[in-house]
Amino acid sequence: MYPGLHATTHPDRPAVIMSGSGARITYRELDERSTRLARLWHRHGLRPGDTVALVAENQVRYPEVVWAALRSGLYLTAVNWHLAPAEAAWLVQDSGARALVATKRFGATAVEIARRAPACGLRLMMDGTEDGFDSYEEALAASSAEPLAEQPRGEFMLYSSGTTGRPKGIRRPLSGDPVDRPARGGIAAMGTFLFGMDESSVYLCPAPLYHAASLQWAVCVHELGGTLVVMEKFDERAALAAIERERITHVQVVPTMLVRLLKLPAETRLGADVSSLRRVMHAAAPCPVEVKRAVIDWVGPIVDEYYSGTEGCGVTYISCADWLAHPGSVGRALVGVPRICDDEGREVPAGTPGLLYFERDEAPFEYHGDPEKTRASRHPDHPNWTTCGDLGYLDPDGYLYLTDRKNFTIISGGVNIYPAEVEAALVMHPQVADVAVFGLPDQEMGEYVHAVVQPVDGVEGTPELAERLRAFARGSLAGFKVPRVVVFRSELPRMPTGKLAKGQLRAEYLPATTAATATATATASTIATSTS
Repeated sequence: MYPGLHATTHPDRPAVIMSGSGARITYRELDERSTRLARLWHRHGLRPGDTVALVAENQVRYPEVVWAALRSGLYLTAVNWHLAPAEAAWLVQDSGARALVATKRFGATAVEIARRAPACGLRLMMDGTEDGFDSYEEALAASSAEPLAEQPRGEFMLYSSGTTGRPKGIRRPLSGDPVDRPARGGIAAMGTFLFGMDESSVYLCPAPLYHAASLQWAVCVHELGGTLVVMEKFDERAALAAIERERITHVQVVPTMLVRLLKLPAETRLGADVSSLRRVMHAAAPCPVEVKRAVIDWVGPIVDEYYSGTEGCGVTYISCADWLAHPGSVGRALVGVPRICDDEGREVPAGTPGLLYFERDEAPFEYHGDPEKTRASRHPDHPNWTTCGDLGYLDPDGYLYLTDRKNFTIISGGVNIYPAEVEAALVMHPQVADVAVFGLPDQEMGEYVHAVVQPVDGVEGTPELAERLRAFARGSLAGFKVPRVVVFRSELPRMPTGKLAKGQLRAEYLPATTAATATATATASTIATSTS
């Protein structure tokens, strides 16, 4: 379905509500505005298969740009506005976008995109203009509100988060279906049959809309005719207030958000009315078992989980009840057949970690303009087996357990150590707000385990705290997994989606470590501290 249908059945229902400002638009307005923009693009020569780019903060008009693309057969590239202007310009140029919509807030980025991506000829700006940009509001007002004669369903061309390198454009084939036909096997079907979503759902989006999961769940809400409540920026106290005020029924979060909610003062968290919640969905990263147990104890057995990726290689799902019987699992496959392989591409037995592939009838994506990366995502002998680089294992019942990303695995003395496991242990310490673990070079062992910790507010990072954290980790980890070095920072470089920019963080520590590998090895028991 799509907003045009709901504009006829309940035109005055809020389609979008901004959690902070209270700004809102109805289904009638969403349908009309997205139609006007689709008409404008069509008048300027854009046709199915072309790409448009969007650079905007979480705001009430974001979904109308999304739906304009989806109702005219276009690819939409939602740009991470945290990128530097040159990075964003590279991304838009790489996407081949022919039109750009930006907000005045990111005027400097938009101007740089215009300079570096000349093929992006039609440029509109909301909330004001810059040189080379037309007013978005004026352009829409002058455009027809009559729907196009043909409205083929568009798609997203999104870019990976870049946590392990330069972002990669992920391009999926267009279905050719009209927009008013339910997407085949789409996320709306998942929302309906797994999470009980329907037109009465009020869904809270706490993350940036440029993120794949946020964007696709927002579309799901509008396909079903529910109300999308968008946070301008995640804040744990504001999230609780929004759940209570808007009577939120569904919310998707990442584990980092759950940790921050759990670390609120008990009287704040337990005093909030969360009784409207029907489902709490989480994804995007492995969730520590004890964190999830604590959330279930708080909100009840309504915490479901799924695993997928921007590439769409496959999808797994696990209900709260199944998770309690299989703690730590991300579930069994809904889409694709999971295959766990060793470094030579051979399948490994149940319980053995390896690289996760999903077998499909055909490969569901390609990396735009990068055939080498596309080839690397395919199994060497089975081109319809694809991977996005995650490691895990299957138990005898087919439940999948993630261990980490291949690029982050620490190999120390020939033994694989998965940082996610170490992070899950350390984050449960009451004085830890956030933690990142990665490997750094060691002359004797190859790599050693290095932890960067963000203490909770009011706690100072000291050598004594470092030793307490190491002792705490020994309570649940084998000795070789306990961080040799613990350093402290006031804040870790997490993206607003909750993902950790681990490659960036490791790079900060790598030069000094490489230059002093011999010294670091000789002083292996030293605990470093930093307040940077």
